[in-house]
Amino acid sequence: MSLHLGRAPIVEQVPTLLPDDELLARLFRALGDASRLKILYLLLSEGELHQTEIVRIVGLSQGRVSEHLSCLVWCGFVSSRIENRRTYYRVTDPAVAQLTKLASSFLDRNEATIACCRYIKDT
Repeated sequence: MSLHLGRAPIVEQVPTLLPDDELLARLFRALGDASRLKILYLLLSEGELHQTEIVRIVGLSQGRVSEHLSCLVWCGFVSSRIENRRTYYRVTDPAVAQLTKLASSFLDRNEATIACCRYIKDT
């Protein structure tokens, strides 16, 4: 029996047991894409948006936005709801806003060193 949680079918339904440090690294990898962050910040500032609105505002293709939203939903950063065949997305966990504010605060103090880091490459 398959339990469908409204998440992307390309993702495994059975969680993989991982150590906490690997799970935390995955959390940061989920946020490690500039397009996903742009979508996340958009939803934090605008509230709930329809996928078409997100595509228009961020300037990515519908397919790319869909992939990024699937990741954000699956990882728990964003939730979705369907109304009249339209899917709407929003941030529901207040910890997401706290996490992004903390990261921005850290960046304010370390912008130059992060920008110059030889180990982190733009993709």
